[in-house]
Amino acid sequence: MGTHEHHQLSGHAHTGHGAGHGTTSWATAAQATLHCLTGCAIGEVLGMVIGTAAGFHNAGTVVLSVVLAFVFGYALTMRGVMRSGLPFAAAFKVALAADTVSIAVMEIIDNTVIVAIPGAMDAQLDQWLFWGSLALSLALAFVLTTPVNRWMISRGLGHAVVHGNH
Repeated sequence: MGTHEHHQLSGHAHTGHGAGHGTTSWATAAQATLHCLTGCAIGEVLGMVIGTAAGFHNAGTVVLSVVLAFVFGYALTMRGVMRSGLPFAAAFKVALAADTVSIAVMEIIDNTVIVAIPGAMDAQLDQWLFWGSLALSLALAFVLTTPVNRWMISRGLGHAVVHGNH
């Protein structure tokens, strides 16, 4: 199944993406944010787990999480646009344009939340505080990044760039 068909079957059709200036629905913005959050969360959780299990300093764990969030976020977008026929270099440029602001906003929010929760950065993998603070941080990142994505898509930026390439 191609990317175009996948988006249509998942309720993520091209209408309302705001390829030009205009209004973008909250549902479209939420779908774009969820797409971005998927890759971001994989990297964020993996980085926190690796950093905590390896006994990294808090700063090292946060840096690893941020780097992996960008890697997985970009990779998820690139996977879809490469399936539509774009070569690697072009897919990478699309991913940079589509996801950089969204991932950056998410990372600022979720890492700020984790650092602000007392004891969260020192919690271990077998503790509720570790998983609860991580889940809360990602949920807040989704809620607070959705308006950013809505604004960007309505101006033909962010996730709207992906839909011009399949």
